Amino acid sequence: MRWPCGLPVLPVLLVALGAAAPLRAAPPVPDTMAQRVLACTGCHGREGRAASDGFHPRIAGKPAGYLVNQLRAFRDGRRQYALMTALLDPLDDAYLRAIAGHFAALELPHAAPQPPSATADVLARGRTLVEHGDPAQRVPACAACHGAALTGVLPAVPGLLGLPRDYLNAQLGAWRTGQRRAHAPDCMAQVAQALSPQDIQAVAHWLAAQPVPGAGKPVAALPARMPLDCGGLAP
Repeated sequence: MRWPCGLPVLPVLLVALGAAAPLRAAPPVPDTMAQRVLACTGCHGREGRAASDGFHPRIAGKPAGYLVNQLRAFRDGRRQYALMTALLDPLDDAYLRAIAGHFAALELPHAAPQPPSATADVLARGRTLVEHGDPAQRVPACAACHGAALTGVLPAVPGLLGLPRDYLNAQLGAWRTGQRRAHAPDCMAQVAQALSPQDIQAVAHWLAAQPVPGAGKPVAALPARMPLDCGGLAP
């Protein structure tokens, strides 16, 4: 049987009945912090464990105090990245602490380091600066603040291993030029401004080529005496 217009009756009735049927409800989205921070993992990798050969840093397992300080810095304009600022601008300190706590609590494997791409002399200079500093330039060793294993120090000093070379180079450069700032006294700005661009590249090359020891956990306490006063350590 057909309608006067020539269309078959049965298919038309089935389409009409289907259109009248109630839509099936979408499954509920779990209201968890892991679900809420999916906007972060789009850049920082699944669960915040970004690969070592990209640009965005790993945030899983970083000290909570460091993470909340950086979230505030992006929100309040001490660090410059428009996407981060747009995401964080509506959020209060309590929510930033919740985000930081979520990522800090994640204990996940680290990616293999980037293969070294610098000369032996450049890598040797980078290792010297990281492990011993350069007293003539008034540059302390990175290990003096970031821990002997360079995995960070609780509550607010980040690890330096497992990070992409381009990211390390960019952040040291940003401190050197004033594009990245911390609360005064800004110890990282002092260090970066004492380094030449060549030294910054050497440090970035050497750090990016090092494996993360063990689980890469930050150590529990700052040394009794820091080589520099740092205003950005308190969470």
